[in-house]
This record gives sequence, structure tokens and C-alpha cells, in this order.
Amino acid sequence: MTNIIELLSSKEKNRLNIRKLTKGETLFHEDDLCEEIGILIKGKLLIASYLEDGREMIYNTIEEGMIFGNNLLFSSSPYYKGDITAETDSELCLIRKADLLEILKNNEAFLLAYLKIQSDLGKALNQRIRLLSIASARERFLFYLHEQHGLLQYESITRLSKDLYLSREVLSRLIGILTKEKIIIKDNKTIRLL
Repeated sequence: MTNIIELLSSKEKNRLNIRKLTKGETLFHEDDLCEEIGILIKGKLLIASYLEDGREMIYNTIEEGMIFGNNLLFSSSPYYKGDITAETDSELCLIRKADLLEILKNNEAFLLAYLKIQSDLGKALNQRIRLLSIASARERFLFYLHEQHGLLQYESITRLSKDLYLSREVLSRLIGILTKEKIIIKDNKTIRLL
């Protein structure tokens, strides 16, 4: 995937506000007004909110090359829904609304890449809604596995459980049951539907 920043001319790149964050530093707080989009150049950011009992609720993880703020910038309620905090030392660029509009108007390659990102985000959100509408952990997992064409590679059970909105314990137990029932085969970091 081409980094969308590479599609900008030198003059357009001069409009970028480059920011560096150290691990744990907060870029924006919940309810701050969104006045620009951000593009993560390197590192990892988290969007999280805190429940009344103090527990953290992570809404999204922003990884290198991803854009954030794009759904808020032109919305009728352009306020952040959670804190954006650096999970690792990070570097990003911010593009103000007026500059973004100028770039979109004059740079067709950037416009097309931006629209593709927006479309892919819409598809991902629809997929997340479909996944969350399945109440049964078993059916949710099998649906997710089917959506991955029956072959799932994952970095950890903890990360996979977050992707499925299930507890780690429930997912581990479910994988064990499905393996015993010979519905799936689990190797090192791979799960395959039989």
C-alpha cells in the first residue's frame, strides 16, 4: 500500500504539521474539537475512553499509514469520542481542514487514495457491526473465520480476542472445543477451518 503522504507535492507537504509523540503522550482528549486529519507516519496510537469505574475502553488502534479524524472533520459533531494517546513513540502529520480541501481539489491521485481509505473504513465498520450482531461466541468466531476464507493467521490469542470482541478466556476455550470437534485445526499462529 502506498503511503498517502507520498502522493503530495513538495508544496503540499509544506502544509503538513509534523508532530512527534513519546509513548504515553496524549495528542487529543475526548471532546476536543477535531480541526484536522492525522496520518500516522510511524508508531502506534490508541483511541480510548474511560468508563465511570475507571476502566479503559479502547475503541481503535491506529497503525502506520492510517488516517484518523477523517470521519469527524466534516461531521455535524466534530468532537473526539476518546483520547488519542501514543502506545509507542510515534510520528504523525496533521492536515488542517482548509489545507485538506485545497489538496483534495488540486491533487487527483491524493483524492482517489483518500476516497479509497474512506470507502475501506466504511466497509470495515459495516463488517464490525455484522460481527457484533452475532451474539453466540461460537457463531461469531466461525463467521469471522469464514470471512477470512477459512484460514486465519494471528499474532496472539489476546489480539484475536480483541478483534472478535470476546474475552481471551472464552476464545481460548472455544478454540479448544472446536479443535476437539475437528471443526478447525490450530497450528502455531494459524487456524484453519476444516
